[in-house]
Amino acid sequence: MENQKTKTNAQAFWELVRFAIVAVLIVVPIRVFIAQPFIVSGSSMVPTFSDGQYLIIDELSYLIGKPQRDDVVVFKNPNNPKIYFIKRIIGLPGEKVDVVGNDVTITNQEHPEGFKLNQSFIVNTGGIDGHMQLGQDQYFVMGDNRPASSDSRYWGAVPKNLLVGKAFLRLLPINKIDFMPGAYKQAE
Repeated sequence: MENQKTKTNAQAFWELVRFAIVAVLIVVPIRVFIAQPFIVSGSSMVPTFSDGQYLIIDELSYLIGKPQRDDVVVFKNPNNPKIYFIKRIIGLPGEKVDVVGNDVTITNQEHPEGFKLNQSFIVNTGGIDGHMQLGQDQYFVMGDNRPASSDSRYWGAVPKNLLVGKAFLRLLPINKIDFMPGAYKQAE
């Protein structure tokens, strides 16, 4: 009986080891290359995101595709890459962005006279004005809570290589679970 119990314990141990190895082989690549957790800190994206909300960030999309206007992105701060921000993409590479009061005007090849962004989701307006001509692989980002947002109006464009990924899933709080949270598409 003792021998059988030892054998059962050894089998259980090796089953656990095999399970752990398989779990690591599955989870680590997903965590490193596809998705990562992110906790919202601050009020710059209110009302879209609140302080303490838990998100999963899709890192794969920007490896195989281009960021789009209105994507909610997590990126490394251009002035301190150890700090991560979450903001909304407003301007795309090669565009001119003008922020005057509450109006954001984008000028590009398709709209040489410019067009105003529909920002009906913005509740808190104001803040400083900004004007910027974006280079290749540069993005203009702003928080949805404009007066409380440190963004491209203050520290400039975000290079594509600093974009970590876009908001894919809001997990917490439970009553706000959402797929593609903050998604909004402009009608140009």
